[in-house]
Amino acid sequence: MATFPLFVAAGEALTDMIVQDPAQQHWLSQVGGSTWNVARTMARLEVPTAFAGAISGDVFGDALHSASEAANLDMRFLQRYAKSPLLAIVHRTDPPAYFFVGDDSADLHFDAALLPQGWRAHCKWVHFGGISLARQPLAGKLVTLAEQLKLDGVRISFDPNYRLLMDQRYDATLRRMTELADVVKVSEEDLAGLFRTDDIDTAFATLRGWNPAATYLYTKGGDGASLHIGGDAWQLPAPRITVVDTVGAGDASIAALAYSMMHHADRAPLDHLRFAVAAGAAACLAPGASPPSLAAIEALLD
Repeated sequence: MATFPLFVAAGEALTDMIVQDPAQQHWLSQVGGSTWNVARTMARLEVPTAFAGAISGDVFGDALHSASEAANLDMRFLQRYAKSPLLAIVHRTDPPAYFFVGDDSADLHFDAALLPQGWRAHCKWVHFGGISLARQPLAGKLVTLAEQLKLDGVRISFDPNYRLLMDQRYDATLRRMTELADVVKVSEEDLAGLFRTDDIDTAFATLRGWNPAATYLYTKGGDGASLHIGGDAWQLPAPRITVVDTVGAGDASIAALAYSMMHHADRAPLDHLRFAVAAGAAACLAPGASPPSLAAIEALLD
């Protein structure tokens, strides 16, 4: 019998093009994408994992394909099309400034009907988020998939991961995905951008009001994170570490929370939070989006 992943992250894998000099003549290409990073983190924690998404058939797609193989993802879920790649052009790094290039690009052609037959009966958890939910027609396909999975009883996590694409047109998707999710991860920066406000507390209350039954992981960078379930909340500071790179820290934290809830359902909420915060910190110990190992997370827990 074919084995299937227990965890799937559905969304975007892309290429970050990061400027390296003031004259903007030299660029560094890096594989990335928030949902793809979540999949890689879960795979690094040795959970059978797939990334469900579409990439281009060119050199950028080749790099993502190779990195997916190296991450031990289930390659049956990665689709390839003879379309242009999705690129994130980071033309200033401090403060960050970016835009996306991806008109009719491969990611938009993802087709959930082409995923391996029978996978949904075996899958325990599916993660959604990132800019894939702000790009049509992909967003509509993913929301439909999430609705189907919800009916199947599959657990769903959602990390909006705010980007400039997420204006008023994204509002309905934000609300629908929050309503469907069992776990929602959000940051202060996300709330400010998604709700177009400086009143972060009210924005968070609004988000929670859409789905009071969900678990909310609220990350605050160097200040740690809090976990909210019903009327209860738990808060932890971030471990004291020497930060090398914060890219992928949020992706690592939501993957770790899902891992903890999947494999240690009897843990106290504070212990779930402790594991998620340690994972986010562990991801900051190496350059780029570097999924932490279980050993690296446990070292910070100790």
